[in-house]
Amino acid sequence: MNIRNVLSSVMALFVFLSCNQAQEGDSGESTAMTEDRVFLSLEGDTLDYVEKSTETWQEELSPMAFRVLRQAGTERAFTGELLENKKKGVYTCAGCGLALFTSTSKFKSGTGWPSFFEPIRADHVWEKTDNSLGMTRTEVLCARCGGHQGHVFKDGPAPTGLRYCINSASLGFVAVNPKKLAVFEEQ
Repeated sequence: MNIRNVLSSVMALFVFLSCNQAQEGDSGESTAMTEDRVFLSLEGDTLDYVEKSTETWQEELSPMAFRVLRQAGTERAFTGELLENKKKGVYTCAGCGLALFTSTSKFKSGTGWPSFFEPIRADHVWEKTDNSLGMTRTEVLCARCGGHQGHVFKDGPAPTGLRYCINSASLGFVAVNPKKLAVFEEQ
């Protein structure tokens, strides 16, 4: 194996570990997750927190979406349906439909997963410390249903410097004219 192959393998492993999700189960943080948060639908209506049994989630989600959203798994890099999506609109939680990111905050990170520099609303994402895999990262969850989305890193572009590295399997997409997103502007 030549040096190029070795370096490529090491880089691929690093990218996988930097976006791999390994948190398991519900840590009982649902009360803290929803405290003082307002969830808005695409129409501007207020939404309630979503709680379902494991069995219900398993019936409603595809096997991959269940593994990612409810068991904190990860999809293989460069395989997600929304990685190359260039349409204008809103990326929603595949579990509950809550708007999480817009196409205007999406950027090409080269990691193999959809990446965004900011969420649509701070209230719509929950960030918590993830100490799995021998490193400390910040896990990103849907604040409405607790579905695992991915991780956020401090190596993104301006204006935030953040990279929300998100699994396609944890997302849905709704085509929406970005000009109609004023409903999500923080109050």
